[in-house]
Amino acid sequence: MSGCEGYHAIASVYDQLNQELDYERWADFFERCFDRFLDEKPMLVLDLACGTGRMTRTLARRGYDMIGVDGSEDMLSEAYAAGEGEPILYLRQDMRSFELYGTVGAVVCCLDSINYLLEESEVKTVFSLVHNYLDPDGIFLFDVNSPYKFKHVYGDNAYVLEDEREENGEVRAVYCGWQNAYDEESGICDFYLSLFEEVEEDLYRRSDEHQRERCYSPKCLQSLLQSCGFELLGIWGDDRFGEVTDTAERLYFAARAKK
Repeated sequence: MSGCEGYHAIASVYDQLNQELDYERWADFFERCFDRFLDEKPMLVLDLACGTGRMTRTLARRGYDMIGVDGSEDMLSEAYAAGEGEPILYLRQDMRSFELYGTVGAVVCCLDSINYLLEESEVKTVFSLVHNYLDPDGIFLFDVNSPYKFKHVYGDNAYVLEDEREENGEVRAVYCGWQNAYDEESGICDFYLSLFEEVEEDLYRRSDEHQRERCYSPKCLQSLLQSCGFELLGIWGDDRFGEVTDTAERLYFAARAKK
């Protein structure tokens, strides 16, 4: 998912390289949060930093009226193509300055999009906007990559992702080289991505991309939420409401908009 500009190089293969993501299971978690923390099912839901719209479409198929907001034209193009004919409103807007036509019952923000905000002031701006566009007592659900993941999984490590896709009846290989550079003092991790797409047998097209994320502690995010008028409902170490452990890689937050 993308929170800001970017994803030009990998938008067309983003879902292909992330096929292991279980959006149905993630949507189950959202609906359990709705049941646990809301008096009634929200009718209108915003998917903030919706990327290629996989979560947006998943929730739409479950009966929610969906709005998808993302700052990347390339990612939204993939969302439009994949969801052609579905009654979803997609808006190309930066999450730091998005505007809606009215309020929504719930806001979801998946896949560490909050980590793409590199300043606490930007996080606070986003939280304030979310609070503004939520119904009274509406719910905000988001996740972040944990400090453990930044230090031990990202770090200065390198990874290679690979897959195949069918194009014009032929199977083509896709490789993504991923080099990290993590500065623990600033909390910033730089991701240097090189994508190789097979266009003919043994002929590859290369494209490069640079992305950045910042590590935020749960305590920092809790403080920012409270300063923007939210009541923190919980922080969990998995999508089954498990406790936050020292080795949890993703942290799940739920907050209520108090108005």
